Amino acid sequence: MNMRAIISRPAFRIIVILAITGLQANAEEITAPATIVIPAGPFITGSSQAEREAAYRLDEAAYGHSRTRKSGWYDREAKQRSMELPAFEIMASPVNNSDYARFLAATGHRAPDVDIKTWKSYGLVHPYSRTRRHAWISGKVPRGREQHPVVLVSVSDAEAYAEWLSRETGIQWRLPSEKQWEKAARGATGQRFPWGNVFKPVLLNSHDQGPFDTMPVGSYPKGASPYGMLDAAGQVFEWTSTQTRPDRRLVKGGSWDDKGCGVCRPAARHGRPAELKHILIGFRLARVP
Repeated sequence: MNMRAIISRPAFRIIVILAITGLQANAEEITAPATIVIPAGPFITGSSQAEREAAYRLDEAAYGHSRTRKSGWYDREAKQRSMELPAFEIMASPVNNSDYARFLAATGHRAPDVDIKTWKSYGLVHPYSRTRRHAWISGKVPRGREQHPVVLVSVSDAEAYAEWLSRETGIQWRLPSEKQWEKAARGATGQRFPWGNVFKPVLLNSHDQGPFDTMPVGSYPKGASPYGMLDAAGQVFEWTSTQTRPDRRLVKGGSWDDKGCGVCRPAARHGRPAELKHILIGFRLARVP
């Protein structure tokens, strides 16, 4: 990882009054998050037939079945090509619970959680009981998960966080587009994973060798992208600004629940309802210099 790519922003002396139930009134200094610089220029986006076939084979070896192939999970990926992007910056790591707590304290925004009726309406394979370890009870960060990526947040929650951080720091933050996220995650040469072309389960938090749960952000520094983006594969999927329909957004990156891990490739893509609050989805933000 090129650690020189990470920018340490100076502290912004912003006073935040902690107003969430269960938190004592206090004052806190907000520091703009560390970012990596993605230079202007071309990069290879999308995937080749060979890459998609390799992804299916990884999944088949891990799961012992061909469900992702039969469902055509990777067939809808963009055709591999070169494209240009202007320079931008993106957070080095996903937004964690501690970061998000400052936002809640300052704004009174709803805490990450989901009720059982809503969860069941999603039709997901995870039982509702599994959401409880990620839920914020009485507006408090789940114990021991301060540095874990925030989950159970919708697109509107992520965008509200971006608006707040923009006001507090004087820097314009927003969800990255799919292509911005992809370039930051794989570099300019179109490699299949953030670290190269060979899947290495020791370099990410996936169900191949991970704990089947989130972990503190940045726990796999050797799995960083060429630009220094951390947790670009596995850990949690991340919301982007790219729509598949007006009510759906693309998510990128794979999660702690996946193995194989074809879906953890930066070229992989699929849409989710924008108001979904999932234990597998978090976010990070980008800015244009």
